[in-house]
Amino acid sequence: MRKLAGAIYLIYSLSVFFAVMLLLLPFIILFTFFPSTTSYNLIFQTIRLWSWLVMTIIGIKINTVENPTWEKNQSYIYIGNHGSYLDAPAVILSTPTIFKPLGKIEMAKFPIFGWIYKQVVIMVDRSNKESRAASVAALKEQINAGMSILLFPEGTMNTTDNLLKDFYDGAFKISIETRTPIAPMLLLNAKKMLPRKSPLMVNPGILHVMCADIIYPKNYTLDDVEEYKKEVFEAMKNQLIQFQNYGKIY
Repeated sequence: MRKLAGAIYLIYSLSVFFAVMLLLLPFIILFTFFPSTTSYNLIFQTIRLWSWLVMTIIGIKINTVENPTWEKNQSYIYIGNHGSYLDAPAVILSTPTIFKPLGKIEMAKFPIFGWIYKQVVIMVDRSNKESRAASVAALKEQINAGMSILLFPEGTMNTTDNLLKDFYDGAFKISIETRTPIAPMLLLNAKKMLPRKSPLMVNPGILHVMCADIIYPKNYTLDDVEEYKKEVFEAMKNQLIQFQNYGKIY
């Protein structure tokens, strides 16, 4: 019975997702004709509206625990733990600034959605060395232009029982090379609300997102990537453990 209810809710949620997408598609198409910076800002805000409408209609409230040290005029490298399809709308609705995300090239294959995806995301084929290098260059270019960026350092969704998977180097190399601080976002129960391995166990409710303390590259060099990565990994893991002890995640 629980899986049947989950299946009905999942179909309903997907229907809402695509219905809102088609409703807003004409505006996104229109905004592509604007100058590049204005175009991206308008498209991003439209996608933020899309995320809010979908989450509201399907009964998921995003509770963002904001951090007063985050500055709206500062470029950040946003990172987050990644264990659910709810992560993307949760991050979009929780960040204080517009950002340019890194995403898998495979998502661009879906009709209509893939076209919208291309307007917003810097795409990467992780199996291709040239693609990885090009995506890093594009992300650094965005930071140098004053834009924040978003990466999920685990690379793919975490389907293990561990709080975090091992991190890739990319976010930390970019942070060191551009001297850009890292802004960790902890998605506390997204994986519980929509498990990647058991999507029929999906359920509405309150999705908690915590904007954690900023972590600066300090005097790290590229020789210190492993140390920097470990610092950020341990900080995020320890906070997730703390929330897990209160029964808020997983």
